[in-house]
Amino acid sequence: MRKGGRAGFARGTEEFSRVLAFSDGVFAIAMTLLVVGIAVPTLTNGGDEGELLDAYGDLRSEVISFFISFAVIGRYWVAHHQMFGLLRAMDYTLVWINLLYLGFIAFLPFPTDVLGNYFENPISVATYALAVAVVSGLEVMQFRHAYRAGLLLREMPEPVYRWGVLASSLPVALFVLSVPIAFLSTVAAVVVWFLPAPTQLVLNRLRPAEAADWL
Repeated sequence: MRKGGRAGFARGTEEFSRVLAFSDGVFAIAMTLLVVGIAVPTLTNGGDEGELLDAYGDLRSEVISFFISFAVIGRYWVAHHQMFGLLRAMDYTLVWINLLYLGFIAFLPFPTDVLGNYFENPISVATYALAVAVVSGLEVMQFRHAYRAGLLLREMPEPVYRWGVLASSLPVALFVLSVPIAFLSTVAAVVVWFLPAPTQLVLNRLRPAEAADWL
């Protein structure tokens, strides 16, 4: 592992904790803002049971997109927590990559709202898929930089590093793949978004034995 320059701040320092607290805050706000895209139904004269049920039906796409995005952002929060748990220190390059990463996390409520309102439009599906692909790509960049700059708690075996990059790159490939599929079928494109979970099970069979101590 190539050792980089002197780290900006070590685990346990106030600066390290501030980065983690800021990151958690962005995740929490982004996940909360997702529900803003679901508008409360407006009924005539208070409406009746049938009218309210019809209004709920009209919100189906918005509700589905909310839960998809909540699960996606939640998954990235867990991955962020796991990755930063491996660090002994941060440098300013990692902080800047993390800031860019958080910018796209904060951006996700917008394509989620568009997706909920225009689910049948392939452009809305492609916009969401590309935004998530960028988030996944930046996640890989964080991991690669931490490894190469010697910021991990201890030296990671090369096979474990290569497997970690492969596993982290999987969502990038699948979300990018879903973009052309969206122009054939938006439903099929969304199905592709759920493939990382079963594909991860296959990748786990290739996981080096040493990875149990890391991932």
